Amino acid sequence: MPTGVALQDPRGLLFDAAVRVLVRDGVTGLTSRAVTIEGGVAKGVLHRHFADFDAFLADLVLDRIARVETQATALRNAAGTGAVADNLTQALMVLFEPVMVSIVVLVIARDELRTRLRAAGTARFPLVGEGAAMIAGYLRVERDHGRIASDADVDTLAPALIGAAHLLFTERKGSQPEPAAVHKVVTTVLASALR
Repeated sequence: MPTGVALQDPRGLLFDAAVRVLVRDGVTGLTSRAVTIEGGVAKGVLHRHFADFDAFLADLVLDRIARVETQATALRNAAGTGAVADNLTQALMVLFEPVMVSIVVLVIARDELRTRLRAAGTARFPLVGEGAAMIAGYLRVERDHGRIASDADVDTLAPALIGAAHLLFTERKGSQPEPAAVHKVVTTVLASALR
């Protein structure tokens, strides 16, 4: 990028570059220099918009959390339509797409990042906690519709689904599991709750 050229969306450009580096090179390859090289900008651009690299990473994760919150609204709005297991399978396929799995690994790997995220009010385990809240919220609405057993403990079922799905997705480096495998996890975890 030539000096003096204004960037239209420097935050978005840097976030997109970071995601590409993270998915391609993993947590150890994600440095401020790698991000700015990938984004085609001077290193100073990152530091002009963020206090430091961990502040940048925290904003990147918060951006992804906002996407999960948008997905949660759409999932709750889908309650009462389609099959519960199909809706949850689709939601988990989106939630655990490769970028999100890579970001979860990043959050686990960086103590300072987790500290900043918790200070920002995220779940105790950022992204995973918001994913569990999304699933629990959906299951509550489906329970209200009578499609989940009235005595179903959605606050236990949701993290069980998230944990089982997360293991399924992290076992496959570079590719997602087949939707049928995710559907099997959903129907198994919810077997006693589905109506």
